[in-house]
Amino acid sequence: MMNITPVVKQLLIINILFFIGSYFVPVSYDLFSLYYPESDSFKGWQLITHMFMHAPFPNVAHILFNMFALYSFGSALEHFWGGKKFLFFYISCGLGAALLHTGMNYYEIHSFLSDVSSLKLSSSEIHLLLNADYSSLFDDKGQMMAGEINTILERVHCSQQQFDTILQASMISKVPMLGASGAIYGLLVAFAYMCPNAELGIMFIPIPIKAKYFVPGILAIDLFLGFKGSSIFGAGSTGIAHFAHVGGAITGFLMMWFWKKNQFNKNRWN
Repeated sequence: MMNITPVVKQLLIINILFFIGSYFVPVSYDLFSLYYPESDSFKGWQLITHMFMHAPFPNVAHILFNMFALYSFGSALEHFWGGKKFLFFYISCGLGAALLHTGMNYYEIHSFLSDVSSLKLSSSEIHLLLNADYSSLFDDKGQMMAGEINTILERVHCSQQQFDTILQASMISKVPMLGASGAIYGLLVAFAYMCPNAELGIMFIPIPIKAKYFVPGILAIDLFLGFKGSSIFGAGSTGIAHFAHVGGAITGFLMMWFWKKNQFNKNRWN
């Protein structure tokens, strides 16, 4: 078994500290998970901090699988590359995952908004509608109470169908992204790229599988499970969220391809 390398060790410690800290300070999920840029909850630092947040206790499977993969594949890659190059790759894959996830959210949200373009809402009105807390806008009889949101909807003569469309867009914009899964998928791709014939053992499967088959297979399985609301290296949510995993894998592949083309993969960054 390969010894744990310095940067991987530090990443493990940071992730565990975030996990424990978020249990005692629940508001950290709002501060450090990655929100949609048009959300009032979005902060610039979330582009980095979301990689160290995981599903809250008692869901330990999310952080357990991610950290096991970080140790298993990350230590091998850091051994070949050196700490600086490994950390650069890891963070880049996490950012690539966040970029694709945010892009898919943007596409979904604005597809819904285009369906209600006939309402001719202003940018400020759209912002208010996306960030409104709809759970507090209705009385006991299910009627929307007087207020800024109600005024906007009445002014544009919003129908029930159009309101439902706006509500769907708002719901998507409020779901945060969290976890190291995007970066982890980048590591999986890099390992398979560098060691395609390395044989990997999988729990519950008695025979080893070569990395060049294992990694594409696990990517396909996880994306399939993602559309059903579960995951292998993730918390399990929507199909859109699992495009973050794909984003990390694509970023990892493109970086490996570029490094190989330019022979950067032969240099350690010490």
